Amino acid sequence: MGAEITFTPEKLVIAVTFSRGIGEHSVWQRLEREFGPIDVYGEPYPFSFTDYYESEMGTDLTKQLISFERKIDPQTLSAVKRRTNEIEAESAVNGCRRINLDPGILNFNRFILATTKNRGHRIPLTDGIYGELTLLFVRGRFRPFPWTYADYRSESVLADLEKIRLTLKSRKK
Repeated sequence: MGAEITFTPEKLVIAVTFSRGIGEHSVWQRLEREFGPIDVYGEPYPFSFTDYYESEMGTDLTKQLISFERKIDPQTLSAVKRRTNEIEAESAVNGCRRINLDPGILNFNRFILATTKNRGHRIPLTDGIYGELTLLFVRGRFRPFPWTYADYRSESVLADLEKIRLTLKSRKK
């Protein structure tokens, strides 16, 4: 019989999709008030992988990964997702979001995204939030699954996540 253990804290990563003129620096400040200091700012990239957000947020969207110094208990991922949903709603104008926040957790072996969308490959966490195993770290790099979103397959996002993983690794020493 296996013994129950306490989960090891993991790196909080939030993918921020935003429209022009949002003032991303104010978004970063807001997220720092909620989750602590940001330690890695990924490279911003044009979010042109889907038109899913265009009707609500417009065109010419940008996306950027950020991570936080303070690690979190993986059990709190659904609470983080609920809080980021509240932040999105608070920043909305006329009922339309100006930012989309997708939190996830990263450890040495994998990257998991939180989502409200139920699909066959997602695991229920709590309170209507699901966890999706998005990337697995194998043979020295993150590897996608058939369901991994296109931008999380891109070399720039994979490089940012590997950079974030290295900060996790260096802090362990």
